[in-house]
Amino acid sequence: MDKNIYQPIKCVVLDNIVESPTINTVVLKPEKEFSFLAGQFASLTVPGVGEAPFTPSSSPFDKEKLEFTVMRVGKVTEKIHQLKKGDIVGVRGPYGKPYPLEKFKGKEVLLVGGGVGLAPIRALFLALVETYNDYKKIVFCCGAKSPSDYIYKDKLFNDWQKLCDKIPLSFRITVDKKDENWKYMEGVVTVTLDNLDMDIKNSVSIVCGPPIMMKFTTFKLLEIGFAPENIYLSMERKMYCGVGHCRHCMIGDLFVCKDGPVFTYDQIKDKPNIWA
Repeated sequence: MDKNIYQPIKCVVLDNIVESPTINTVVLKPEKEFSFLAGQFASLTVPGVGEAPFTPSSSPFDKEKLEFTVMRVGKVTEKIHQLKKGDIVGVRGPYGKPYPLEKFKGKEVLLVGGGVGLAPIRALFLALVETYNDYKKIVFCCGAKSPSDYIYKDKLFNDWQKLCDKIPLSFRITVDKKDENWKYMEGVVTVTLDNLDMDIKNSVSIVCGPPIMMKFTTFKLLEIGFAPENIYLSMERKMYCGVGHCRHCMIGDLFVCKDGPVFTYDQIKDKPNIWA
């Protein structure tokens, strides 16, 4: 019998990591296996408070724990930031359509993440690293307002960069405004797309971040030669109920929570207010 994706799975909080002044990563141990694919999302339930949809930020290949990286913006997220080791929460899902990794095989893959948009793209990145032989190369472009606003600092500036010596992986990292210790690029995330060493005609790009960042990154990708059908956008920021009832997430006639949250630009470019 198939599992009931609407029934929450009980999870124990293993850790609650402060990533930045407004972003935490909560690490959970599900009482039974919770499987998902990169790009799908789940609803995280805090007993007595409420629930909200989030994209897991852990690797889909990690069956021992589940991670969600959450920005503090309201009642539920405030409580998630306050969770302590041993607390109990619920997770239900997964929902939505994942990234079509089978379409990425044999291609060069460009990831562009900004701010908290690094959270949903992290699961994809970890899945790509796990299956790196399927792709020609992986280029990860990252942006944040300042060095202190970066999430996953230990991973991004240490562990992940060590992988570059072992697999076809490279990073292009920037901040809007650098400090005296910053050794990477300066400028908004689109500067990382200048002088890309990629075969654009045999590449796909994935973009996730704040609406204004996604808008101008998409326009830049089109400018440098990416076809609309090869630009994938993660639109989960628009979701509310997560199951298609509230209609809060609609882009034209599409439900982000059911038809997405992953769309190609070609699918939504003619829909109204896609960057709102």
